[in-house]
Order: sequence, then C-alpha cells, then structure tokens
Amino acid sequence: MPLSDSSKIGMANRFVVRMSGKKVYDLGSWTKADGLDVAFDVAEYRAGDQGNNRFYFPGNTKYTNVKLSRAVSDETKQVREWLDKNQFNCEVFDGVIELYTALHADPVTTWDLREVMPARWAISSFDAGASQISVETLELVHSGFLPDERMLF
Repeated sequence: MPLSDSSKIGMANRFVVRMSGKKVYDLGSWTKADGLDVAFDVAEYRAGDQGNNRFYFPGNTKYTNVKLSRAVSDETKQVREWLDKNQFNCEVFDGVIELYTALHADPVTTWDLREVMPARWAISSFDAGASQISVETLELVHSGFLPDERMLF
C-alpha cells in the first residue's frame, strides 16, 4: 500500500480503552478488539411510473458489540471496579478507544462510543495441567461511534 513519508500508521497492538461517566475508568490496554464496525441499511423506493428506476435513501445504522481481549493483569482490577460499581446502576458511560503508532505518542485515531454498557465479561478457564495465559474478555454494547442524527425525547 503506497504511503507518503508523513503517514502515521496505527499499530493494531497499541490501543487503550477508557470509560467516562460520573467517574472515569481507565480500562487499560488490550491485545484484541473486535466489532468496531458499522452497517447501513439502505431503503429502496421504486415509483410505479418510473419504469425500472430506483431511488435509494439512508436507512438504519447498526453497530456491532465491541469485544475486547487481553491477558489477565493488574489492569483487570479496573475492569472489576467498573463492573462492581455499575452492575445494577443505569449510569450512562461514554467510552473511547484510542489507537497509537508508538508509546507516548498522540493517537492516530479514536472511536468515541456513546452510551456504553457492559454486555459480558469472562475469564478463560483455569487448567493446572496446561501452561497458558489466562485471558479476560469484555463485551461492550453501545449506541454508536458516528455522529448519527438522533432524536432526543
């Protein structure tokens, strides 16, 4: 892929996640993030007097849940604190995922997740007979990261 000399390339292994509401929770760095995608429904209209002509209009926007994974570490404590404090509360959080080129640099890009809530959290099974890293997975449901037009009631 051709790039200019001034292009900043985001490294897939350098990103952090934070939640902000009444309190800010730095959920730390993760090794994997899936689900940062959006799908657009397309509404099609065909007028009866226009032959085969079709008109297309934007429809609903659909966002996938974001799934984060990493090895269990000291940063897991922050996730547990966030889950413990908010498992029965209806506090709305905004989340941010920042992608970096290198340590201590400015982020290349960010995703601002609106109205974030945990959907699932899990730790991989423990097996004394295996020599593997214990993995933590956090799934987040959100209402989007694009500036969609929304009606406020």
